[in-house]
Parts: sequence; C-alpha cells; structure tokens
Amino acid sequence: MRVRDAVARATWRLRAAGVDSPQHDAEALLAHVLGVARSRLGLADELGADEGARFDTLVVRRCRREPLQHLTGSTGFRYVDLAVGPGVFVPRPETELLAGWAVDLVRACAEPVVVDLCTGSGAIALALATEVPAARVHAVELAPDAYAWAERNLAGTQVDLRLGDIADAFHDLDGTVDVVVVNPPYIPLDAFETVAAEARDYDPPVALWSGQDGLDTIRVVERVAARLLRPGGWVGCEHADQQGESVPAIFRASSGWVDVRDRPDLAGRPRYTTARRA
Repeated sequence: MRVRDAVARATWRLRAAGVDSPQHDAEALLAHVLGVARSRLGLADELGADEGARFDTLVVRRCRREPLQHLTGSTGFRYVDLAVGPGVFVPRPETELLAGWAVDLVRACAEPVVVDLCTGSGAIALALATEVPAARVHAVELAPDAYAWAERNLAGTQVDLRLGDIADAFHDLDGTVDVVVVNPPYIPLDAFETVAAEARDYDPPVALWSGQDGLDTIRVVERVAARLLRPGGWVGCEHADQQGESVPAIFRASSGWVDVRDRPDLAGRPRYTTARRA
C-alpha cells in the first residue's frame, strides 16, 4: 500500500471516531512509525507490511481517543520537546502563552528566581530554564507519576524539582521569588461530560478537577504566591475560558495585589490571570 492511501484510510477512520484533526493525526502517527518528520512523509512511497501493521495498531488506539502524544511518546512545547505518557497531563498550546509571559518577565530580572507550581511534565520549568539560562528555576509536583515524567524531562538542567503539595512548597524561598507561574487544575466537577475524551479518560484526574466551581486550587495558588513573591513580584495563573472574571476576583479580594488583569489566548478567549505583589 502506498503511504498516500494509508493516510487517506486512516484519516477516514479517525474522522468517523470523532477525532478533531484526523489527517494531521494520521500523518503524525505514520511519521512516528517510519521515524521521519511529518513534513518528510513521501506520499508516493510504499508502506511495508510490518510498518502497515504498526500503523494500524496506533490508528485503532487513536480511534479509542487515546491521546496522540501518548502514542508518539512526546510533544512540543515552545522550543523544547517533552516526553509524555500515561500519568501526566499533556501540555496544551495555550499554555505556551503563559510560559512566554513568564519568560519575558524573567529576562528583565537581574538574578531571577522563578517558581513553577503544579509543574506536571515540567513543560513551563523546562521552557524557562532553556530560554533564560541565568534563571534559578524551582518546580513542584504533587502526583508521583507526573513527578517521574518531570524528572525525566528536567534531567540535565539546574531546575530544583520537588515532590509535594503546592500549599506547603518552598518555604525556604518565602519573599524572594520574582515570578510564580502555574497551570493548575481548574475544571469544575460538574463539567465532566463537557471535557474531551482525550483529557477526561487519559489525563490524570488530579490535573483536571478542582472542586465544584473549579477554583479550589487557584485559591491556594493565590495564598502561596503571596507568600513566595518579593514586593513587586508577579504571578501568572492559567484558567478555563469561563473563568476570566472569577479568577481575577480571587486576587482582587485579597489585599496586597495590584495590576490584576486577565489576558486572552490567540483566539481572544480569557486564558490566564496576572497580578503583581504590592
């Protein structure tokens, strides 16, 4: 079978299974099987029997809505590649905007100290350490399985990675941090049916759900950031697009925060809140 025909058939199957980007995913899976970049797929080439069988197995799993990134074992985030799989939240493109905001702030600091709460795969911490080598980056993760992925992704860096609850993290850094950044769990418990199958069925629950209104962890983030930041330090916190008013309200309701504002993603949807310690 030619590569072109294999991709066309897989695209049809993935579309029928409700996958949002069927052709992209079909090409990405076949590129993974062949060990080439997706852009280098030779559509006129012939697909070997073993390669075809491996490809078919992956397509079946993707039709069951197993995340593409679990099947390929990696995902891109800004300028780095991350190893991901079962047990860790797969970072989304929207979070790259939050990371970019943090990178810009950290670059402006003389001897920057940064804390990444709820680090998951270590995506934001790795982006900061890679793009701002002078930064002292600290990261914490609660779930042991996710911590193992972060440990793998951050190996060889100077990131201070710790296993633990954000509520009790980094007391040794109190009042010294320039930037706190976090992509916390923020989905309300009653929103289960609205969440895509890839996240609902495969991302770890601790990375998704956060109380009846989705704000339980963000309330903790506000208290921890207030403890960690030096005067004039900044916090950036991602949230759901329905929380563009409720998350800023958490910071405004607590004394000591100024310049509280919400920022949109590339589609114009509310995406993350930033605030400065007075």
